[in-house]
Amino acid sequence: MRFTSEVRWTASDFVVAGAIIGGIGVAFEFLARRARDNAYRMGAAAALGAAFLLIWINLAVGIIGSEDNPLNLVYAGVLLLALGGAIGAGFEAGGMARAMTAAAAAQALVTVPAAIAGRDEPPGTIGLIVLNGFFVGLFALAAWLFRRAQRKLSA
Repeated sequence: MRFTSEVRWTASDFVVAGAIIGGIGVAFEFLARRARDNAYRMGAAAALGAAFLLIWINLAVGIIGSEDNPLNLVYAGVLLLALGGAIGAGFEAGGMARAMTAAAAAQALVTVPAAIAGRDEPPGTIGLIVLNGFFVGLFALAAWLFRRAQRKLSA
């Protein structure tokens, strides 16, 4: 707010930002303590980084149109799928790999309606495809790292 008049945070904005950052930090600490190797930790970092960015971008400016567009709630579904899969797997590496693969697939599926719905608003169709592709890549990277951690445990 010191650098531009376009940003006007209220006290509740700071509380929400603190909750998001703190929640991601606590989640990483929880997962890092469970890890037996760096592949699991890096997978957790990639998954939580994707979750953080999805939440932050949606709350700040929105992905599909503005942050007020209710279509942005589809991204909450991606995150709930990832979280539900992780909890269902007991946070074990193999199950985390499957959960992140499902999240990557869900993110890819969301790209089609997002690109159609947001074609007339920034960032436009190409921007939405690229942005969603970035998140697909992060979730896929997390899945690959968790799979690698599982293989190390099995060996």
